[in-house]
Amino acid sequence: MPTFQSKKFRPASYQNTWAAAYRRALARHPFLLFGLPFISTMVAGSFLLTPATALRYERHDRKVRQMTKEEELGIGKDRRKVDINEEYYRLAAKDLDDWENKRVKRLKGEPDGVL
Repeated sequence: MPTFQSKKFRPASYQNTWAAAYRRALARHPFLLFGLPFISTMVAGSFLLTPATALRYERHDRKVRQMTKEEELGIGKDRRKVDINEEYYRLAAKDLDDWENKRVKRLKGEPDGVL
């Protein structure tokens, strides 16, 4: 009994088609089947994701902007002039020995540290 051929039957008109040339090229150069689609996907993904990441950083920059020292301190035009000697004497005049320890109310479920 004759055995079947391992090659599929293709008519003579198939040899001149674009599909046949592509199949022969894939047999000789497997990079076209595996490597080229992978690299092209990576390059296309890079170009497609660039605007998305730029949008992300632009949104972050809108939220977080650079502030001046006055804005950081929360004081503007109505701030008082600070004199270091005046501050020293004001703090030295305070009575630091007369104070009372007050417990802070704890949140629900938080241990209060009392035994």
